Amino acid sequence: MLIALRQGRISKWFSSYGQEAVSVATAMAMHEDEWICTMHRNLGVFTSRSVPLKKLFAQFQGKYTGFTKGRDRSFHFGSIEHRIFGMISHLGPQLGVADGLALGRKLRGEKKCVLVYTGDGGASEGDFHEALNVAAVWNLPVLIVVENNQWGLSTPSKEQFVFDSFTVKGPAYGMEAHSVDGNDFEAVYTRSKSLTESIRENPRPILLECVTFRVRGHEEASGTKYYPEGLIETWKEKDPVDLFRSSILKNKWMSEDAIKLLEESCHKDVLVALNEAFDEPDPMFDLDQERLDVYAPHANNAIAPSENNQKSMRLIDAIHDALGMAMDRHENLVLMGQDIAEYGGVFKATDGFLATYGHDRVRNTPLCESAIVGAAVGLSVEGFKSMVEMQFSDFVTEAMTQICNQAAKLHYRWGQNVDMVIRMPTGAGVAAGPFHSQSTEAWFTRIPGLKVVYPSNAYDAKGLLLQAFEDPNPVLFFEHKAMYRSQEENVPESYYTVPFGQAAVRQAGEHFTLVTYGLGVRWAEAWQKENPSIQAEIIDVRCLLPLDEETIFHSVRKTGRCLVLQEDTFRGSFGSDVAQRIQQECFAQLDAPVSVVSSADLPIPFSAILEKGFLANSKLNSEVNTLVNY
Repeated sequence: MLIALRQGRISKWFSSYGQEAVSVATAMAMHEDEWICTMHRNLGVFTSRSVPLKKLFAQFQGKYTGFTKGRDRSFHFGSIEHRIFGMISHLGPQLGVADGLALGRKLRGEKKCVLVYTGDGGASEGDFHEALNVAAVWNLPVLIVVENNQWGLSTPSKEQFVFDSFTVKGPAYGMEAHSVDGNDFEAVYTRSKSLTESIRENPRPILLECVTFRVRGHEEASGTKYYPEGLIETWKEKDPVDLFRSSILKNKWMSEDAIKLLEESCHKDVLVALNEAFDEPDPMFDLDQERLDVYAPHANNAIAPSENNQKSMRLIDAIHDALGMAMDRHENLVLMGQDIAEYGGVFKATDGFLATYGHDRVRNTPLCESAIVGAAVGLSVEGFKSMVEMQFSDFVTEAMTQICNQAAKLHYRWGQNVDMVIRMPTGAGVAAGPFHSQSTEAWFTRIPGLKVVYPSNAYDAKGLLLQAFEDPNPVLFFEHKAMYRSQEENVPESYYTVPFGQAAVRQAGEHFTLVTYGLGVRWAEAWQKENPSIQAEIIDVRCLLPLDEETIFHSVRKTGRCLVLQEDTFRGSFGSDVAQRIQQECFAQLDAPVSVVSSADLPIPFSAILEKGFLANSKLNSEVNTLVNY
């Protein structure tokens, strides 16, 4: 691989030179149907799992026949067939995924183990601490292997942490921890086999430190000039391949000639596969195909209510009702979130569910949003559906990597869908201040692979939430806190769904088009009631991603004027994006510039007086007058 890199035949290489024993020995301690979550230097996992070398090398070269069709590099992929879940560049997130994979096996009552790797440098990530804590609290059957190779790129261990061994970490989280010479294949295999067998019989997490050394650089471009003189030579004397070869001869398991014959056979197999992979086709950019692979296929059909019976429901009641129906319909659905079990959630969306569905399916979580979203990803890989409740949408910042870099990109990268709904209590109007009131939807509408939904009423809340659980893709479901108990209407008591990507025309009008969503719909309706002489065509987009642009464009072409109303601030917002699309597609039919009415570009203030001045509806009337009189 180093020769191929120097010849420019592969673009990047993370060498496992000096660490081979860790990957091979720990992988061999696992059953073939048990998941392994890999990192940069775990080539030995792929060879131990008999991943076809030709396909593996095609992946390294960015070929269409690689695991990611040329969309990701090196070991950034997974294989359902081989039960391997690959890394992303952020190092820590696979630990939370391992929790979810282990939870799935535990919920089924299977005596199985999950193996996940991290490095000594990667163990400084917050994901490491969150995932270990969740694994311990939930007694998950996972073996956490820390490949302690002494360096995080160029940073030595003494600048990463202040302890002599990772074994001190285990008891801190309530789990046992062991350390082994990572260059001694037999020692690593024996210890790993013993631990995995124990985990299967008594489900719990165990931490295993493998002390080893990275002979090459973090990746080849970074080199090794930062190593002290003589360090590489010292560790080469402990090379795990050489040590194992000597052990074979010493124990007379094979002769020298037999070993050489085996080595020659391996070299030939590798070279043949590498050259065959070079001849594989390069990917061709087809925009339609690329877009098609971003999301897992879903019919997105409407399911009509089976009965005509209706019941008056507030927004929170409709959400509660939908969650209960989803739990009944999908026996593999697991709810997770802070305080959602006995307490029923801070807004009581899951009130009473614990008694009905039990602790396995209604799970209180520690305060670790990243690990829990990661666990939801792992659960999906194991065939479960999941719902994660963010206590407030503001707290989602703690899970951005798992949502935007893991869940959103997984199907596009290697065809693995993420069947997850994240509920997001959001918005201002309740004097909750700058950390409990933000409009966070625009953070996600720009991320391909996510779906973003934002109902404005109880009927849509129930139907859209049930649709979210039908959809096999990651859905962020926004619920405005100020409307939980202030908005009420008749809602069908039976099961029904509202398809994604279909806007609703709340009111027909001729003077201008008003595009909005969430609380903005209530603002628009209140304004219209007070100003009956000006007729607005009010469009509730309901689903922000995918967006029903055609309904918007049709209305704007009819009225010639458009105002986009949003609670969010203007810069980089969803509303400004919609306005740009209208200007681009409807410019010839516009009689005035598209107006975007947003809240002030400020952090949301706590005082109700200040918050009132901050919010967009305070200037809606003047902006409408400017638009219609342009």
